[in-house]
Amino acid sequence: MGYEGLFKYEIMLHWLAVIFYIGSAFFYILGVVFGLTSSLSRGQKLLLLGLVLHGIALLTRWSYVSHGPYITKYEVLSSNAWIMNAFFLFVSHKHPRLRFSGMFVVPLSFTVLAAGILTDRSIKRLPPGFENIWLVFHILFNKLAVGAFLVALGLSIFYYLKVRNYSFKFLERLPTCETLDEYGYQFVTFGFCFWTITIIAGAIWAKKSWGRYWGWDPVENWSLITWLLFGLYLHLRRFFGWRGIKGVIFLFFAFSVSMLTIFFLPFLVESLHSVYFG
Repeated sequence: MGYEGLFKYEIMLHWLAVIFYIGSAFFYILGVVFGLTSSLSRGQKLLLLGLVLHGIALLTRWSYVSHGPYITKYEVLSSNAWIMNAFFLFVSHKHPRLRFSGMFVVPLSFTVLAAGILTDRSIKRLPPGFENIWLVFHILFNKLAVGAFLVALGLSIFYYLKVRNYSFKFLERLPTCETLDEYGYQFVTFGFCFWTITIIAGAIWAKKSWGRYWGWDPVENWSLITWLLFGLYLHLRRFFGWRGIKGVIFLFFAFSVSMLTIFFLPFLVESLHSVYFG
């Protein structure tokens, strides 16, 4: 099959994945709102099917562009959505009590995927010598960090709704506020560790590619700011007792900055990163 045939096959698989993700989100929402365990299970199954189709689409893209899905906006958004869903599916399989957060995670992920599909899908090559194992680590752990932060955000939103006594029936079926708060803290910890590896791997890759570990590039700066904010959140919670609403509000702010760093700055700001990820 030639390039054009593979491209059409890839796009078809991407849209099929979007359809399965939408179906999955529907069953997650149905399961949480009406307390239907069977709907949550259906949501899990549809999410897995969508994830398989999505993964095949990414591998198809990889086969004819000769690099991983991390150069163009289309590739970055698609692979981010895949990692989000894969991370959530793994976590919710290991901890079934967290399946309810699929009503937040899955809609956001398929929105990211759909946005990626609607962007420029042209091929962009990575300059010779830039593709090495440290680039793979840099990108992989960045996406894992996003997945962890996203789950933490979903848990924190439900915590906020419960603690503010919003009159949604489905909130009564969720774990206690203390449990939601603790799980959110744990996932921020995971995300912080992944983000730390992202920065270290990126610095090593930068040394090999540009001859320096750190160049105060705008994306590098905001990545450091994001790391400091999540580190400050963990520090305030651990040593100053910032649990509950104070911690959640600070987490919302840190998460907003992380989204700015990941999804907007590399594509909107002139920088070394934008040359390769624009």
